[in-house]
Amino acid sequence: MPTLNKLRAVKDDSPRTASLTRLRIALTIFFALDGFIFAGWVVRIPAVKEQTGASASTLGLALLGVSAGAVITMMLTGRLCRRFGSHPVTVVSGVLLALSVALPPLTHSALTLGLVLLVFGAAYGGINVAMNSAAVDLVAALRRPVMPSFHAAFSLGGMLGAGLGGLVAGHVSPTRHLLALTVIGLLVTAAVGPTLLRHDAPTAPDDRGRIRNEPASASARPSGRVRGLVLVFGLIALCTAYGEGALADWGALHLEEDLHAHPGVAAAGYSCFALAMTIGRISGTTLLERLGRTRTLVFGGATGAAGMLLGSLAPTVWLALLGFAVTGLGLANIFPVAVERAGALAGPTGVAAASTLGYGGMLLGPPMIGFMADWFSLPAALTSVAVLAGVAALIGFATRRAAVS
Repeated sequence: MPTLNKLRAVKDDSPRTASLTRLRIALTIFFALDGFIFAGWVVRIPAVKEQTGASASTLGLALLGVSAGAVITMMLTGRLCRRFGSHPVTVVSGVLLALSVALPPLTHSALTLGLVLLVFGAAYGGINVAMNSAAVDLVAALRRPVMPSFHAAFSLGGMLGAGLGGLVAGHVSPTRHLLALTVIGLLVTAAVGPTLLRHDAPTAPDDRGRIRNEPASASARPSGRVRGLVLVFGLIALCTAYGEGALADWGALHLEEDLHAHPGVAAAGYSCFALAMTIGRISGTTLLERLGRTRTLVFGGATGAAGMLLGSLAPTVWLALLGFAVTGLGLANIFPVAVERAGALAGPTGVAAASTLGYGGMLLGPPMIGFMADWFSLPAALTSVAVLAGVAALIGFATRRAAVS
């Protein structure tokens, strides 16, 4: 019963509880906005590819711009969060993300597309480190494993962004579509950003339920062992985020070109994946409370591997869609758990390191799939998602004694 007493000690403070609730809502909206804008760009990649005349491998090189921009920015964002706070950095990054998403359809060559995506990737990497750092502080203050709920919002935003993009793709040009996303992003940031700016990062209660003087992320320089664990969690995040990026950019193409699906059905591939991931993350807190982090990592990685083998090698469209959905359920909670544990161990620096590896995997996945598709075939290339999901499960099991489950 001591845990219940600790929770009551926090919940009895009504102003604090109201403040944490407002912060949780604001952060949830930012996560959803991030997924919405990114998915809106993803579904217009085929149109931008045609506009620039890029081949699969050339497009893959251009997509490296997103990867490079994000990776360069992520470690810098960790330092900015320590200096200025994760809340202001989240708001500024939200503005930059909304502005930069309008740039890709203005390009007419693979080179200029890559340069523009460098800017977009920088904004994307910045907001992901900042809002995940803010979420780590909030998770510690709430004393519940609610991190998956934030990533559920990201997945829901991605599903809505992909669905809306599919609906307007045949009627609205990429320029107008992505400009509309800019307007939406700026309006949402203007409406929700002040909540983050008015509140400092929350402080976590100590073992007796008393409020500490510093937020969870304000930790001292981590030891060598802690840095090693952070890298382990980052590697787990990389293995699973690779699959998310690969399905986002290549899932529809696989369904349409290899399985001859109708373009409308092919566009639903990522939506199935995102919907399943959203459902898995909505139930993630309950799952973590019942199974613990280690079992969640292991079972999730194994399920994701099995689902992706089905999705990439299935002979029919509907079996492939089922495989995408199973993959989404399996991978749903691995990335948020990995980033949350890294942040709990080393604050914004830990979030930045794990996010750099994790989102690096998400952003490097598409170009790697493109190269492997040219060398072998797209179905063969997509099996690499299953391989890395299995690796994540093995790492989670191998390090079960080194990290708190």
